[in-house]
Amino acid sequence: MNVEFIKELKDTHVQPQLARIKVKILDGIWKCNDKDIVVPFPPESDLAKYEDRDLCLSERWDGKLTYKTTFTIPEGFDLPRLLLHFGAVDQIADVYVDDIFVGHHEGGYLKFKFDITEAVSGVVENSTHELRVEVTDTLSHAYPYGKQRIDRGGMWYTKVSGIWKSVWLENVPDVYIDTLKMTNTLSAVDIEAVLSNGVSVSKHIVVEEPINWTLHNPHLYPVRITEGEDEVYSYFALRVFDVQMINGYLRTCLNGKPIFMHGVLSQGYWPNGIYRPDDLTQYDDDILRMKELGFNMLRVHCKIEDDYFYTACDRLGMLVCQDMVNSGGYHYWRDTIWPTLTFKRKRDTRYARGKGVRVEPKSQWRDAYDDDFRREFFIDHCKDTIDQVRNYPSVVVYTIFNEGWGQFDSDKAYEILKAYDSSRLIDSTSGWFAQKKSDFDSYHVYFWYKKLKHKHKPMFLKECGGYSLPIEGHLWHNKTYGYGSYKNKEELMAKISDMYEHMVYPMIPYGLCGCIYTQLSDVEEEINGMYTYDRQECKVIKNRMQQINARITSIYMKSTEF
Repeated sequence: MNVEFIKELKDTHVQPQLARIKVKILDGIWKCNDKDIVVPFPPESDLAKYEDRDLCLSERWDGKLTYKTTFTIPEGFDLPRLLLHFGAVDQIADVYVDDIFVGHHEGGYLKFKFDITEAVSGVVENSTHELRVEVTDTLSHAYPYGKQRIDRGGMWYTKVSGIWKSVWLENVPDVYIDTLKMTNTLSAVDIEAVLSNGVSVSKHIVVEEPINWTLHNPHLYPVRITEGEDEVYSYFALRVFDVQMINGYLRTCLNGKPIFMHGVLSQGYWPNGIYRPDDLTQYDDDILRMKELGFNMLRVHCKIEDDYFYTACDRLGMLVCQDMVNSGGYHYWRDTIWPTLTFKRKRDTRYARGKGVRVEPKSQWRDAYDDDFRREFFIDHCKDTIDQVRNYPSVVVYTIFNEGWGQFDSDKAYEILKAYDSSRLIDSTSGWFAQKKSDFDSYHVYFWYKKLKHKHKPMFLKECGGYSLPIEGHLWHNKTYGYGSYKNKEELMAKISDMYEHMVYPMIPYGLCGCIYTQLSDVEEEINGMYTYDRQECKVIKNRMQQINARITSIYMKSTEF
C-alpha cells in the first residue's frame, strides 16, 4: 500500500474518506409506486415532491415502496467491476438490477453496497439498465428507529421511509480497497486497508513536524492511497481525546490539554427534507452558527448523519458525540416521567428475553418482534455505526443507550463496543438507569436545578435547558412543546443564564467535564432551539451566549491548573 500526501481533500459528498474518481450519482427523479419522487428525499418530505405523501404519513399505509429508475454506465467506466451504493434506506431493502436480485439490507441508517457486475453482464460504457428497490418500512422497533413516530408530536417527530441518502455507482478494479481503518496518535497514523478479496494491508506513517487537530486549527492531512490497481482519496488527523486525572478529578482532554465539552443536542431534522437538508452545505451553516455562540460539540441524537456532516465537523473544528440509534420499546412513565422525578435506577439485566411488544403508538403499527433478534441486531448496528464514523477525528464520544430507550445489558454492551473501538469514550446510559460500566457519570436535568454527585468518573450533564421561545412567523405547527415557555429573548437568556449560574458553573471545579444544551434548533412542535426550525432566527442573544462559554472556559482552566 502506498500513501501519498496531497494538498486538498477530494471534492466528494458521498464518501469523503474513501473517494474515487469514477463515480456517478443517481439522485434525481425516480418512480415510487409508479409516481414521481425526488431521490434522496423521503416520501414524507416536501422536497420529495411525492404525490402520495399524505398516504405515507397515515395509518392506512402498508409500509411498501417500490422505487424504479434507469441508469446509463458512463464513458470512462473502463474498470472491470461496478458497485452500487446506498447511503441509507429505511428500513428493509431488496435491490434488483435488470430484474436480477443483487442484494438485501436491513436497518434504515447505514450505508451499504452491492457488486452488480454480473447483473449488468459486465461493465459496458453507455449501456442502460433498470434499477428497482423494494422497500418495507413498518417502523418496526425491532430495528433502530430514532425519534420517528407515526403519530408524531412533542419530542417525537415525523417518520421517514425509503431512500433518504444518496445512491451512486462506482467503477473499481477486480480487487479494490473495500474499507479503511485509521488509528492515530499525536505524531503518527496506522492505516489498515481491507481489500475486496479479504486481504488486509497495513501501513504505519510517522509525520515529521506534526500539526495536531484542534478546534481552532482543525488540521487535516489529505492522502492518496493506492493498492494494486485501485486508487482512493482520504484524509486523517493527528489528535488524541482521553481522560486524565487532574487535581483530584478525571478530566476530558484533547491532545493532553483539558477541554470542557460544551455542546448542543443536534437532532438532524429539517423542515423541508425531514432527515436531510435540501443542500448538504447547510450542515456547515449549523456548525458555524454553534461555533459563533461558543459551543464546541454537537451531540448527534439518535441518528446517523450524512458523511458530509462529519467531514464538515472535521474541517471546521467541532467535536461530535455520536449516539447509537435506539431500538426497542418506549414507555412514557417508565422511561421519562418516573426517572425525571425520582426513580433513576433499574437493573437492565433483569428483563426476560423473548417476545417484545412496542407499546406506543396505539395503532395498526403496533409491532410484535423477537427481542433476542432485536438485541443482537442493535449490537451489530452499533458496530457498523462505529465502522462508519470511526475515521472522523471530530467524533470523540459514543452514546449507547439514551434515557433507557430499548436499554438492555448496558455493561455488556460497553465491554463489546469499548473493545471494538478503544480510542473513543463511551457513555453507556445517557441520563439515567446507569449500571457499573461507563466512561462517564451521565445526567439529564430538566425543570429544576440539581447538584450533581461526583462518583469517581468524569461528570457529563448530557441534556439540560430545553427552554421554549415561540417566534411568530417561524413556527412549524400551532401546537408547541418545550420545558418552560418564555416571551422574548431577554426572558429566555435570563433563564439560561440562571441555569448555568446555579447548576453548571458550581460543578465544574468538582469534576463536571461537559454540558449539552437542548437544543440546536426547534424541531417541528418542539420549540426549544437556539435557532428556529428554519434556521432564520437566532433565539438567544449571541454575545450573552459567548460570555457564558467564555466563563465556562475560564472556570475549567482554573480548575485544571497544575
